[in-house]
Amino acid sequence: MTVSFPVSIKTEKVQGGPDIVVYYPVVYHPENKQAEHLMNRAIVNATQQLINTLFGDIPTTLISMLGTYEIKNNQRDVLSLSLANYGYHDHAAHGMTYIKSLTFDSKTGQQYQLADLFKPGSNYVGWLSRLIKEQIAKRDIFLLDDFKQIRPNQDFYIADKALVIYFQLYEITPYAFGFPMFPISVYDLMEVINEEGPLGKMAVNN
Repeated sequence: MTVSFPVSIKTEKVQGGPDIVVYYPVVYHPENKQAEHLMNRAIVNATQQLINTLFGDIPTTLISMLGTYEIKNNQRDVLSLSLANYGYHDHAAHGMTYIKSLTFDSKTGQQYQLADLFKPGSNYVGWLSRLIKEQIAKRDIFLLDDFKQIRPNQDFYIADKALVIYFQLYEITPYAFGFPMFPISVYDLMEVINEEGPLGKMAVNN
């Protein structure tokens, strides 16, 4: 069995003033510089997109911004992380936060989309939506509208043996609820997961 090791992560920052600072991760992968380059390029692009979103969110002046990140998984050649940017605009009722998550094969640098986690042709949207509906009912989550189904490219990250599907602020719930997160065990998805993909790697007991 090939042993896989976590990749190294260091923190860099972009600062546009005393109240505008964004911390972001930089991957170090000495054994595969191409994979390192692909992952870091995707991270920088996503970081810039979040910055652009906050600056263009509303026409008033952006007073402050804080960007942070969390490493959700760094094992079994799967790196999954979340970037979060909070910004406050002049005279706004409250600040606004956006989250963008990225999941990679850390051996190759390939970035996974949600569809890549499942068998081709599987109705993963319906499968995940059913499990999320069950959680909404069980957790008595107040919705802005009836929940029908997730988007095919719904936001997600991987945390050990769970796939976490989440929604942005205001996407399905009021602002005060925060980010609705729905952890789903890989073992509840065994019929539809791509065994060669990241969830397949997480499901193996070793």
